[in-house]
Amino acid sequence: MADEKNLTEEQKSEEINDTAEKAEQADVQSVETTESEEQTEQAEQAQLTELEKKLDETEDKYLRAQAEIANMQTRYKKEQERLLKYQGQSIAKAILPAVDNLQRALQIEVDDENSKQLKKGVEMVANDIQNALSSNDVVQMDALNQKFDPKFHQAVKTVPVEKGQESDTVVQVYQEGYMLKDRVLRPAMVVVAQ
Repeated sequence: MADEKNLTEEQKSEEINDTAEKAEQADVQSVETTESEEQTEQAEQAQLTELEKKLDETEDKYLRAQAEIANMQTRYKKEQERLLKYQGQSIAKAILPAVDNLQRALQIEVDDENSKQLKKGVEMVANDIQNALSSNDVVQMDALNQKFDPKFHQAVKTVPVEKGQESDTVVQVYQEGYMLKDRVLRPAMVVVAQ
């Protein structure tokens, strides 16, 4: 019986040791599992952070692309408006020398009836061209007796100031200047009193 008691105590002792070992192993496994879960969680968190960063970058690129498209549309619209505003500029510039020639022809004095008839026809053509230019916003600039402005006038000669004239004033116009809306097509060629 004493042996049986000793044996039972030894068995109990072994069972306690086995239970303690199993508990230790369970604790080690629990710690290892917790560490593994933490590493997995950290990896997932890092991946989530990276994905959020990529999302932010992609969203930024998208917003920038939208802004660029809006800017391009605005530039295109302004360019179209500018082109439409000044669309007749090249033809108006091409017609101006003909207008000058017609004006010079009208300054010639005529005596006989045939010449008067011819001059009347030239005058009608000149008026029609002036009306066509005016209806397309091409207007002749008033330069005579105006203050000289290099934006609108081209000085081809200077003369001394005479009585009744002011300095830097246009005293004679060699060639008329024209504007298309707010743009100078051709500056007036003028003589300036200095």
